[in-house]
Amino acid sequence: MKLQIIKTSFFLAIMFFPLFMTAQDFQGKAYYFSKSTMDLGKWGATMSEAQKKQIQERLKNRLEKTYILTFNKEESVFKEDEKIDAISGATDSWGKNFSPGEQYKNVKTKTLLQQQEFYGKQFLIKDDLLKIDWQIGKETKQIGNYMCFKATASIPTDDLTWYDFSWNKLRRVEEQKKDSITGEIKEPEVAMSEVVAWYSPQIPLSQGPLEYWGLPGLILEISVGNTTMLCSKIIMNPDEKSKIEAPEKGKEVSKTEYQVTVAGKMQEMRDNRGRQMSRRN
Repeated sequence: MKLQIIKTSFFLAIMFFPLFMTAQDFQGKAYYFSKSTMDLGKWGATMSEAQKKQIQERLKNRLEKTYILTFNKEESVFKEDEKIDAISGATDSWGKNFSPGEQYKNVKTKTLLQQQEFYGKQFLIKDDLLKIDWQIGKETKQIGNYMCFKATASIPTDDLTWYDFSWNKLRRVEEQKKDSITGEIKEPEVAMSEVVAWYSPQIPLSQGPLEYWGLPGLILEISVGNTTMLCSKIIMNPDEKSKIEAPEKGKEVSKTEYQVTVAGKMQEMRDNRGRQMSRRN
């Protein structure tokens, strides 16, 4: 039965492929819902269920998000569909500093352009698309009207979270600086993230949400760590076309240069806070 499904799916992909690829103005939109769980660690062990639920509600804007991927044969734009916080009536300004900005991918030139705002300053990150060594499996499942196939990959965590910040990252940078002074050579530990993707060859485009791409079909679901992103709706060739354009505004930097800038600013903020506390004491 499963073999028959696989054959049928690939038949549909082959049948629809010419229709997608010959349409000069072909375009589609995929809507994704992202949900993350928060690990409260040892701190959570001392909290009641009511307290945990309250924290989840307060952080809902960060843990649950919706995104839109607008794509054609070669290009895509991925951006968050921002919501207003039901409690405060405002957007999450702090979290926005460490969230992915509007992202443009070109799978033909293998180029990534992403707009990032960090404390009021605009950056334009220009880099190569992430190289992903996908392992394609035989498992299938239905997502909406589309038959999907499973693919997995192991990717360095920092490559997936370069726009984010954690104090652990800063500590690693500080350790590397100390090592460069002492001359001690240490092989840095590389944390890896296991990624599970579900793609549909019925939409034969090498596109997907966030950094993900490179499969023989549109990626409709991604799971990594404590986050799952699922496509809830697809519109093929909408009546009202959207412009898919590479962003141009902001200071142009690479991913690495952007991370150095963010780490420097966070170090500065921590040092200033330390000096203020010393004066009070």
